Amino acid sequence: MMPARVWQGCGGDRTPDTTPVLRFSALHHAALNGNTELISLLLEAQAAVDIKDNKGMRPLHYAAWQGKKEPMKMVLKAGSSVNIPSDEGQIPLHLAAQHGHYDVSEMLLQHQSNPCIMDNSGKTPLDLACEFGRVGVVQLLLNSNMCAALLEPKPGDATDPNGTSPLHLAAKNGHIDIIRLLLQAGIDINRQTKAGTALHEAALCGKTDVVRLLLDSGINAHVRNTYNQTALDIVNQFTTSQASKEIKQMLRDASAALQVRAVKDYCNNYDLTSLNVKAGDVITVMSQRGWYLCRQRWKTPHQPTHPTPGCGPWGSHRAGTQAVNGGT
Repeated sequence: MMPARVWQGCGGDRTPDTTPVLRFSALHHAALNGNTELISLLLEAQAAVDIKDNKGMRPLHYAAWQGKKEPMKMVLKAGSSVNIPSDEGQIPLHLAAQHGHYDVSEMLLQHQSNPCIMDNSGKTPLDLACEFGRVGVVQLLLNSNMCAALLEPKPGDATDPNGTSPLHLAAKNGHIDIIRLLLQAGIDINRQTKAGTALHEAALCGKTDVVRLLLDSGINAHVRNTYNQTALDIVNQFTTSQASKEIKQMLRDASAALQVRAVKDYCNNYDLTSLNVKAGDVITVMSQRGWYLCRQRWKTPHQPTHPTPGCGPWGSHRAGTQAVNGGT
């Protein structure tokens, strides 16, 4: 679009004003301000419902951004498309999700808005809801069948400089409740980007409660990012805050953990406190907060030990205790 040329001043001082003119229609203005009476008049007069401003934003974008439910209904009924992106690659659902507008997000999904569309920065509506802590919208999107694919690792995650995931965004911003929702939905806790796992992000940003939750949920503290750094390496190198001291200790404790693989099924029906395992299960013996056993079925455990004959399915308790004590 060519900028307007407006001559300012008088006499010999005639400098052109090259400020671009905003293509902001009356329908844009009405949708932004929730003026349903004006919207009705404009639509009756056959106003273009999907007209774009100079940023590619349509009236539906502005209604979604402001969380205006009634204007949304009106422009959707008039045929506005839910999946036409702005110049920044954002559909109205991106804006509704980012700003936590539950009802508007729900309405867009009911009109077949695609929650998997990425904007120019590579973020989906779910990513933005996780980044900005919009718990209700995150739950809504996770209930959508289309969002299941967003929980799976993508090819190139570990090499894309802009690569991220809903879990990474929630972790670096300290959104505990959203992390719990994502884990319950089945997201891969050890999913990696170029920066590393969500543990790397939380540790670097000083999110103590997030680090604790991720470790308690079984994240692998030994994973290295593309720069060959563990989460502990990052904290040691880049942070000096009081929070980082606690995080360092948690990561040291986690790094000292011993992992063993069960070679056969084990179940003790006479001891209700006994840990029941199946062949192939990996048992992580943690030294933090006393003895704590975390059962997980990892395909390839980090630094597995070789089981030895003895009691239990993975070897003697005494041998395991000696190994843990030797690593702390």
